[in-house]
Amino acid sequence: MATGELLKATGDIEATVPVRIANDCKDAIDHADVVVIALPAYGHKMVMDAAVPHLADGIPVIVSSHSSFGALYLSKRLAERKVRLPIVVWGTTLLTGRQLGPTEVQVTSIRQKLDVATLPFDALDQGYKLCTALFGDRFVKRDGLLAIALSNLNPQNHLGIALLNLTRMEKAERWSQGGNVTPAVGRFIEALDAERLAIAGNFGIAVRTVQEHFSLSFHVPMSTVSEMNLEMDRQGRGGFGPTTIESRYILEDVPFGLLPTAVLGKISGNPAVLHESGISILSAAYGRDLKGDNDILPGLGIEKMTKTDLEALCRKGF
Repeated sequence: MATGELLKATGDIEATVPVRIANDCKDAIDHADVVVIALPAYGHKMVMDAAVPHLADGIPVIVSSHSSFGALYLSKRLAERKVRLPIVVWGTTLLTGRQLGPTEVQVTSIRQKLDVATLPFDALDQGYKLCTALFGDRFVKRDGLLAIALSNLNPQNHLGIALLNLTRMEKAERWSQGGNVTPAVGRFIEALDAERLAIAGNFGIAVRTVQEHFSLSFHVPMSTVSEMNLEMDRQGRGGFGPTTIESRYILEDVPFGLLPTAVLGKISGNPAVLHESGISILSAAYGRDLKGDNDILPGLGIEKMTKTDLEALCRKGF
């Protein structure tokens, strides 16, 4: 697209549009009314480090979607420059889809509801109005960064799907993702969800259940996780699973999704045993410590904080 090709979208969004390609991060940010960080979590630190020198007071930054307390990392880097701006964080992405080629994407679904919070917390009304103006009336205000951290269900869901279908991924099979969320896989995901809900409850945060998430995101009636996925598959909307183990389902979601939840479990006194076990099992399968891939948490020291200190930091930032 850098040479002028148009971006083509098919599926729930049908469009062919021009996209301006920036020469560098400074070029992308200069004269922008809002900055959106939209890439897998393993690229967030790199992009934030590149953006910090060029961000100015008051320019909103949207993180789509927020992972691993990246907003705190950005807040810390901006504080070093004495720059203050609203950081808007989403609990998940606005769309689901898949890249079909260098200039083509398929949009599988447009989420009906999307959780939003801000850092600092007192910028919430501003962030909500901005997101609604840009992307429509689908946003739900959440009570701070911790609510968002405990509302992203993709890592736990992807753990269940990937761990119990790992050989399909490694053998590059073409397999239905929704169709292979069998009752056993569904029960595993529901058990992972119970750990997340217990942690959220300890922090006094109300979050959606995994069943509510699937119903709102994929427009299927409430049922078991397995039955909801099988219904999506019957409708032809179950999607296809990864065809390689070099997948963000693991390389992004284990270090940047499961690990932060496990850390919150320890801080709250509700150990996330299944989350921790999933990290260990997949690390063994990959032959490396996947926790070490997280390049955001080490600079924050969250695991050493008290619950009270973390709650305060997640409302005010650095």
